[in-house]
Amino acid sequence: MNRIHAALRFGEHGIWACSYGSWCGRRPSWTAGVTRQRRYQSQVVRDERPFRMAVLGSGPAGFYTAYKVMQGIDNAKVDMYEHLPVPFGLVRYGVAPDHPEVKNCQDKFTEVASSPDFTFIGNIKVGQDVSLKSFTNHYDAVVFAYGASKDRKLGIPGEDQLNGIYSARDFVGWYNGLPEFSNLAPRLDLSDTAVVIGQGNVALDVARILLKDVNSLRTTDMTDKALATLAKSKVKTVRVVGRRGPMQVSFTIKEVRELMNLRSVAFEPIDHNLIPPNISSLPRTAKRLTKLLMEGSMCDLAHAEKSWALDFLLSPVQFLPASGTTLSLLESIEFARTKLVGSDPFDSTARVEISTDHHSISTSLAFRSIGYQSEALPGMSELGIHFDTKRGIITNDYYGRLLSPTQEVHVERPLPGMYCAGWVKGGPAGVIANTMEDSFTTAEAIIADWNDKAPFLSGGNGWETLKGEIAVNGARTVSWEDWLRIDATEKARGKAVGKEREKFTNPRDMLNVLD
Repeated sequence: MNRIHAALRFGEHGIWACSYGSWCGRRPSWTAGVTRQRRYQSQVVRDERPFRMAVLGSGPAGFYTAYKVMQGIDNAKVDMYEHLPVPFGLVRYGVAPDHPEVKNCQDKFTEVASSPDFTFIGNIKVGQDVSLKSFTNHYDAVVFAYGASKDRKLGIPGEDQLNGIYSARDFVGWYNGLPEFSNLAPRLDLSDTAVVIGQGNVALDVARILLKDVNSLRTTDMTDKALATLAKSKVKTVRVVGRRGPMQVSFTIKEVRELMNLRSVAFEPIDHNLIPPNISSLPRTAKRLTKLLMEGSMCDLAHAEKSWALDFLLSPVQFLPASGTTLSLLESIEFARTKLVGSDPFDSTARVEISTDHHSISTSLAFRSIGYQSEALPGMSELGIHFDTKRGIITNDYYGRLLSPTQEVHVERPLPGMYCAGWVKGGPAGVIANTMEDSFTTAEAIIADWNDKAPFLSGGNGWETLKGEIAVNGARTVSWEDWLRIDATEKARGKAVGKEREKFTNPRDMLNVLD
């Protein structure tokens, strides 16, 4: 048994995962096209060499897949590549600063990285520092686990032309210190009302950050720049708008409860006609969420300093500019009213039809929050990898094996040694525990294929050989030991001002720590 097996055997299946506030103590319901009872401790060593796997992406999907494969294939070697100098992806840059418990999984990922069979290579951009084809020449398998780097757009007039309209993903990345959005500079001082279009957990994260007392965020790892901007915010009301009704929302109970419990923040009561008459007959989760929405906030509107609302049955039509200005500033949003259709309007899958009745909300500050989206990597098409641009995922067989179209209609063939995990596999949905289960599914498929002597890539020496090619291109790589130095510096910077850490928001500053 190698070190990674000993370090991470926390139960029959080595379960560890962070969801919103708790470890996942249950057995995951993964399926990988193999019998559940089968134990995966592979003894297969092809040509007297270890199994070598490249993982592209260092977020939860990448680490969970790496962990499970290292546990299941004896002496497996995993090299993880990340385009930023720092690891952890969505955990570092997507989890809200006031949810530090969700980031506990970083400790477990660090245990994975401590194995001598694991190598982290940061600051590597695929298609720029190294070609995708190079990975296929040096590994038995490549796992695409690089997440979703873009957000979905509404596609309505004014969205790309007016100031005051932001992507929720950009906003979350900005206050979390993601280098890509360090210069976002959202104007929170232009309007007392903010509108968030979308009713998922990210939308409620945005609402909570806008409404929360900024002083309660000063000890978190939110960037100083974000704290300074929030301190000048004039936002007093946040309206979270959705196309459907309260029985079709995507957010979770925990997110709503946090908003309901904010001090001096009131919730506008929702229309009882949108709630089924017999709440007790609803499934347990839906019943708890509905009761929470009906009970409302601890603070009433008459005594509240701020407020928030869930506006239902509204579909955005266009963003309208302020008249007589030269800044092209947003002044209002026009919505079309919708109506739930079907035999049961209270069903969670009920759809809507758009009416000709319109409604406007005055605001100079809007956020779209209708989902994230993955993008194809340079060089995928040359390798026969099919990226579904409409769904924003790599075409796969659900278990994580990549599929490529053939000349036969509706027939796809698996690509040997090519796998995917996380959001690029099934789309951006769920919490970190869902990503864990999805990644374990992919890992189980890899293990089963290796045991069954299925076709893989040509193999090789992985990073030991590839680093020579990358060095020729002049790329500066970051090792796990380098990351630990950056990590320690960020924590020291934070401690100096009474925070958990003060993140670097520029890759150059991260690399300067190593000089």
